[in-house]
Amino acid sequence: MRTREIAEIIGGKLFGNGETEITAAADISAAGPGRISFVKGDASAIETTAGCVIAPEGAEAISGAECVIAVRDPKLAFARIAALLHPPKVRPPEIHPTAVIASDAEIGEGVFIGAFCTVGERSTIGNGTHLRAGAKIGDGVTLGEECVIHPNVFIEDGSTLGDRVILHAGVVVGADGFGYVRGESGEYEKFPQIGTVVIEDDVEIGANTCIDRGALGETRIGAGTKIDNLVQVGHNVQIGKRCVIAAQTGISGSVTIEDDCVIGGQVGFGDHARVQSGAVIGSQAGVLPGKIVRPGVWWGTPIQPLDEYKRQNAHVKGLDRLKNEIRELKKKLEKIKEGNEDQ
Repeated sequence: MRTREIAEIIGGKLFGNGETEITAAADISAAGPGRISFVKGDASAIETTAGCVIAPEGAEAISGAECVIAVRDPKLAFARIAALLHPPKVRPPEIHPTAVIASDAEIGEGVFIGAFCTVGERSTIGNGTHLRAGAKIGDGVTLGEECVIHPNVFIEDGSTLGDRVILHAGVVVGADGFGYVRGESGEYEKFPQIGTVVIEDDVEIGANTCIDRGALGETRIGAGTKIDNLVQVGHNVQIGKRCVIAAQTGISGSVTIEDDCVIGGQVGFGDHARVQSGAVIGSQAGVLPGKIVRPGVWWGTPIQPLDEYKRQNAHVKGLDRLKNEIRELKKKLEKIKEGNEDQ
């Protein structure tokens, strides 16, 4: 791909040789001839041998680079070009002889089904979807078009996935939620877990994440949401559109996370909490059961607005200094007392 073509695709202003051929994307520290990279901030101190660098508006040259393309958002532009230069592997339509497919399952056109996959009764696999080795699709499951189901993913009975959903290795969708009722004798009896999971279009879910089925209703993941590795989504959770949830977050049952929220890593949610649209929750925060998190930036346990969290942290850090000051005051008081007693 020539640099003039790249500039046209990303709507940038090209400085330098528009005929430079770009074959791959690379980090700015390792990019060489034929590679494209990007810088986000001040480009004046950058030195590189990259064939092309995508830089912020105002940058016209970067030391060592053959050409520069100036855009408003270099990282976004780079991501789009990298996707074109490094497209995902497309496997030709195939059903591996070791795959086990129910006789009444519906398999669309252009579907790839790898070794040791299973597709259950009454399930539907949409056009162009890939099931990688060892993927298990239960009964009554609906998969949309152009989904990618990576190795050893389990999609349990009755789950519904939209188009272009990506589930990375080890994801479990539709397992029973963690719901028990304590009986008269103190033993726990299982509450019915007979609901469903609905995952909308363009959702991507990281490795070994678990999405539990609803107890009686549904667990739903909204369109365009991205969930990292090792996240637990409990039964009846409702996650809106275009949310981002980082690794090791645990979401208890019946939590609602509205559209366009950002959740940091290792955040813990108590049941029935609600996060309103546009809220940002920092890493390792704790959201108490039933808490309503308004739009804004939040941190800490229990969760609180970021400014309050910073003030409390500042107070805690000042405790040692305060302790020393009190110790000195006590010494002075003792001297004053001794002086009074001598008089």
